[in-house]
Amino acid sequence: MNYAFTSRSTCSRVAAGLAVASALFAAFPCAASESSPSAKAARTILVLGDSIAAGFGLDGHEAFPALLQKKVDEAGWIFEVVNAGVSGDTSAGGLRRIDWVLKRKCDVLILELGGNDGLRGLPVAAMEQNLQAIIDKTRAKYPQVQILVAGMQMPPNLGDDYARDFQQAFVRVAQKNKATLIPFLLEGVGGHPELNLPDRIHPTVEGHKIVADNVWKYLRPVLEKLQTRSRSDGGSPSRSRLN
Repeated sequence: MNYAFTSRSTCSRVAAGLAVASALFAAFPCAASESSPSAKAARTILVLGDSIAAGFGLDGHEAFPALLQKKVDEAGWIFEVVNAGVSGDTSAGGLRRIDWVLKRKCDVLILELGGNDGLRGLPVAAMEQNLQAIIDKTRAKYPQVQILVAGMQMPPNLGDDYARDFQQAFVRVAQKNKATLIPFLLEGVGGHPELNLPDRIHPTVEGHKIVADNVWKYLRPVLEKLQTRSRSDGGSPSRSRLN
């Protein structure tokens, strides 16, 4: 399912209206201090994303990363979700800040970038290269990291060829890196006005609940494997919660 847009100019205006990544530090809250016992013990799920992850137009606790933390807590697991979403960010922007973001240990990376590339009509090949570079940098620092790639789609008015290549880019990146693909992050939300803000891009509170479910469907099996591995290694880290 695609976004509900009517013209390329609409995409350009909305994309321009997305806040540029000027609030990087504010958008990368830490649920616990690096020096605290819980921060050292808990494994980290890093959501590197744009305004969808940042919860544009909503309070932070209503965005899907915070909802994922609730699901993790309800499962009784010891993972901490860190929201590194910045409104207006592109794949190139994510690549520029990944080194700083990776100063915090990363056990699971949810790569939620590329939507703004598409809205701005940026070359798909460049976006794909940026996503690959982000993964390369992450794995170079944390070789055991588990990666999930959040797929996105563009409306056909951007051109059928562009929309098709854009969608397939996420598939190619996931396959190349043996990463878990979330086929379409906004499945069940994109194209449904009642689940989006008036801009028809950013999910409402109810929309974010569906997005969280979409991600959890693929994230849960990854965490289950890590939990099994942790038990077999004799590890028993304490719980850490994202407030």
